[in-house]
Amino acid sequence: MILQLFEGEKIRFAAFDADKDAEALSKWTHDPEYMRLLSPDPARPLAPFHIKKRFEEMEKEAGRDFYYFVIRAREDDRALGFTHLRWIEWNHGNAHFDMGIGSASDRGKGYGSEALQMLFRYAFEELNLYRLTGHTMEYNTGAQKFLLKHGFQLEVRRREALQREGRYWDGLTYGILADEWANANR
Repeated sequence: MILQLFEGEKIRFAAFDADKDAEALSKWTHDPEYMRLLSPDPARPLAPFHIKKRFEEMEKEAGRDFYYFVIRAREDDRALGFTHLRWIEWNHGNAHFDMGIGSASDRGKGYGSEALQMLFRYAFEELNLYRLTGHTMEYNTGAQKFLLKHGFQLEVRRREALQREGRYWDGLTYGILADEWANANR
């Protein structure tokens, strides 16, 4: 079976389209729960103009050490979320990744799992990376379960590294090696 690199059964990876995507991505930044789960940074709602500006800045970074994809639904081509590889250390074969499915109504439908499998194929088979690293916070139990389900192992627990909601939370780092992913997908 031939697998398309940037197309799956339900989704496809695409470049950011400022005219098409800025409004949707802006709406996601206005969802406090999404922003809470996505990043330990303070939530900051962004207007479509600011999203476009951010992407202009990211495009300057994109290329050798940074790859950004919008996750689109194949059925209607709407933006569902994003994923990216960053901080790529080519000499060691390491990269960090982030992913988010924007609208609460799109979560739990398998889009993230399919996107992660596509990202694994791209990272391990096309870019020839050796390991992927993902970060989350102790309070994001959904991300922890997602990472463990897909073969990641908890590698680092930074005790009480984040202050939010009147208490301290651990910062968690998960990793997976290319051969671990390949063995699980045979």
